Amino acid sequence: MPRRLYIETVGCQMNVLDSELVAAGLLERGYELVDDRRRADTILFNTCSVRQHAEDKIYSALGRLKHLKGQRPGTIIGVLGCMAQKERHAILRRAPHVDLIVGPGQLGRLPALLDEVAAGGGPRIEVSLDRTAGDRPAVMASFEPYDPGRTARMRPTPDQAMVRIILGCDRFCSYCVVPGVRGPEQSRPAVNIEAEVRRLAGEGCVEVTLLGQAVNRYCDATTRPETRLPGLLAKLNQIEGIRRLKFVTNHPRYMGRELIGAVRDLEKVSPYFHVPAQSGSDAVLERMNRGYTSAEYREMLAMIRETVRGASVTSDFIVGFCGETEEDFRRTVELVRESRFKNSFIFKYSPRPGTKAAELYADDVPYPVKQRRNNELLAIQNAISLADNRGFVGREVEILVEGPSKVEQKRGPAAYEQAPVQLVGRTVCDRIVVFDGPRELTGRILPVRIERAEATTLFARLA
Repeated sequence: MPRRLYIETVGCQMNVLDSELVAAGLLERGYELVDDRRRADTILFNTCSVRQHAEDKIYSALGRLKHLKGQRPGTIIGVLGCMAQKERHAILRRAPHVDLIVGPGQLGRLPALLDEVAAGGGPRIEVSLDRTAGDRPAVMASFEPYDPGRTARMRPTPDQAMVRIILGCDRFCSYCVVPGVRGPEQSRPAVNIEAEVRRLAGEGCVEVTLLGQAVNRYCDATTRPETRLPGLLAKLNQIEGIRRLKFVTNHPRYMGRELIGAVRDLEKVSPYFHVPAQSGSDAVLERMNRGYTSAEYREMLAMIRETVRGASVTSDFIVGFCGETEEDFRRTVELVRESRFKNSFIFKYSPRPGTKAAELYADDVPYPVKQRRNNELLAIQNAISLADNRGFVGREVEILVEGPSKVEQKRGPAAYEQAPVQLVGRTVCDRIVVFDGPRELTGRILPVRIERAEATTLFARLA
């Protein structure tokens, strides 16, 4: 009887991709995927450590599994990803019923490790070297690239795919754990990326999103001349069957004219940029070790808007960072008001052990102040998003249909048999659109007419 696999993912798109690849690899080895952990005998959590809340969520889930493990000792419980790399032995101290802890640089070993645990060899901890535990080549070697074969049925929609082009991060923002848990930057060879995208196109995929912690730092030094992101986009733009190309997440310091020009000139590249600002205060940006000023960010943003007609830009912000004053926060508010981002992801600062911010600066902004600033900035951004979205009402736009909306998914598979159902799609500039139509439209690029707008969603009918 095949082992029954349940996998739960917390965190960024990189984690979502890792989970897709893990599940696909285990299914090829005879595992059966289930959607309820109570039915599973292999339970995996793919984790995030960027904020404390993400770790707390996993510890809570592990705590709830202690009783299940007592009832069914043969159940394998594993923690994968960034939290596994960062917490390691702390996980076993708090949840001794966990069998397997595997960092993101060791995911390629997961099938063999699961076999060893099932044979009675657990618990096992497999993580990569710390950044200070060896020279750069040794540390890089311990973060093994993980990009195995793809399986269309494991993607949320078979028509869209994420492709990793650069692993790790060398930016060392003072608040961020990613350089430690994901390792040094390593760009994949362009020839491998191109081959993977061609395979995806052959499977019917029409949209590809290129992933990296700082994706615009991509550089394949094995080619002559070296291939950077604009050149890679040009290669992928030529692949038949691919209709849309996106890339996230960008660092403002490396958003140059050549890359912005490539977005303008390559017809398949979406005019969409995710470029986190994090703060509008130069003093805060310096403590964050972001490597640019608010004026430089504004110049970069102006260059995007002047070069790419109709471009949409999204951002990230951290409120309540160490030492952030009311004047610092006002400067962030000014940046958001001026920039008119399509949307922004806003987070309250959470100190992370092992980062420079936790080592050097006091977490001195009280939580109620963080909450107030978060709510205020979110309200400002939502008002901007709503006003801009209302400008689409009455217009006809082209969308890629992704499938049933979240509302429809909650109704269950039986509801899908009814026609029409509520479908969701995205415009070329990444705006979310919902409309009623037959589910067979999933994967199609088609026109719709916008009838109503909310801050995060456009509502439409088939044109």
